[in-house]
Amino acid sequence: MDLGISDRTALVTGGAGRLGSEDARHLAREGVEVVVLDVDEAGAERVVSDIEDEGGDALAVVCDLTDRADVRETVADVREATGGIDILVNNAGFVDAVSRVGDFDDDLWDRDLELNLTGAYNITKEVFPHMRERGWGRVITMASIAGTHGSFGQVSYSTTKMGLVGFGRALALEGAKDGVTSNVLAPSIVVDDLADLPPEQLEQVNPQFERIRQATPMKKLGRESDVAPMVCYLASEHADYMTGQVIGITGGADLLST
Repeated sequence: MDLGISDRTALVTGGAGRLGSEDARHLAREGVEVVVLDVDEAGAERVVSDIEDEGGDALAVVCDLTDRADVRETVADVREATGGIDILVNNAGFVDAVSRVGDFDDDLWDRDLELNLTGAYNITKEVFPHMRERGWGRVITMASIAGTHGSFGQVSYSTTKMGLVGFGRALALEGAKDGVTSNVLAPSIVVDDLADLPPEQLEQVNPQFERIRQATPMKKLGRESDVAPMVCYLASEHADYMTGQVIGITGGADLLST
C-alpha cells in the first residue's frame, strides 16, 4: 500500500535507540527522508548508514532536547537542509529509573521530566508552527502503557508518559483546522530478539520480562518492529482523518485493566 509520503521529511528524536532507529528505518523504506536526531552521534550515524545501505535517504543530527537554544538552532538548520519537517516522531526518553516513590532519586525525577516531557515540548514548539503554516503535518508521540495504566516503581516514567498523552491530544486540537494531526502510541514493553527466548531463558535474562509475558494475553512480548509500522501509518495520507488518538500496541495487556 502506497502511504503517500515518499516526498516527505521526518524527524525522529532518540533516533539512535532501539525503537527510534526502527521507526527511522521503516519510514525510510516508505521513501521518507529521515532526520535521525540523538545526543549519541555515533549511534545516529550508524542508523543513517543502515538506511543508506538499503537505498534510503537520511541525515544524522546531534541535539540535546533539554537545551532550548540547541533545539532552536538545530531545527532551523534541519529546515534549511531539507526544506521543512513534515513528520515529527517524539520518541526520545529515559526509562531506567526504578524505585518506590519514598526512595526515588530526586535528580532522576527531574532528569526524566526534563527529557521525556519537556524535551518533547521543546522540539515540538519549534516544528509545529511551521507544519501549520504549510498546511500539512504529522506529530506522533511515543507514550507507553506505563503512562496509561501505571507501572510499579516507575513513577517518573509513568508520569511523563501520561503527560505526553495530554500533550498529544492538545496538539491535535490545535492543529486540526490546519491539516496537522497528532496521535499518541502507548506500547507495552518491546524487547527486540529477546521476544524469541523460551520462558526459562527469558526468566534468566530478566524475571520481570517473563512476568510481563505471562500477563500478556498473547503470551508474547512485543518488538520494536511491532510499533514502527503504526508510526508509518499515522504519518501517512491514509491517516488524514485520524487525530487525538491514543493507540495501544500491547498484545492485549491493556485489556486486563479496563
